[in-house]
Amino acid sequence: MKTTLVVLLLVGAPGVRAQEHADCPMHKSADRRAEVDHRHQEATGLPSDGLEHHFLLASDGGSIRLEVKDASQTDARELVRAHLQAIARSFAQGDFSMPMHIHDQIPPGVEVMKARKDAIRYAFSETSNGGLVTLATTDRVALAAIHDFLRFQVGDHGTADPGR
Repeated sequence: MKTTLVVLLLVGAPGVRAQEHADCPMHKSADRRAEVDHRHQEATGLPSDGLEHHFLLASDGGSIRLEVKDASQTDARELVRAHLQAIARSFAQGDFSMPMHIHDQIPPGVEVMKARKDAIRYAFSETSNGGLVTLATTDRVALAAIHDFLRFQVGDHGTADPGR
């Protein structure tokens, strides 16, 4: 009887561990990031594994930084720059369809950023390996929305950028 119980426990244990693993928030986060990366690559034509994202908060807004990891990938770097220029233009017009597609939901802050688009400045600048979109405002409500949006990006892309 004891032997049967031990065997059943040992045989059943891997199934239990697999189920526990499937419910683990870290496992779900990795699955979510893979989905986001896939949709990002689909939307931009850029391979996610060769890119580095950063979403940083600032006292007047924040920034979205996207760069190629390998400086010799000049074609990809130019695609990154074109993508970020398009993002800056779209956001300035209140068009957030790309992040809504990439994240498969309306990111926090977007509705306010749309409504207060005239209170937010979006500026693209080149970096050595890609580019940067700076979001700036003096409007407190728009600022809170920008911060909500960037914090969401940090979490959904898994960048580990500080979300102060």
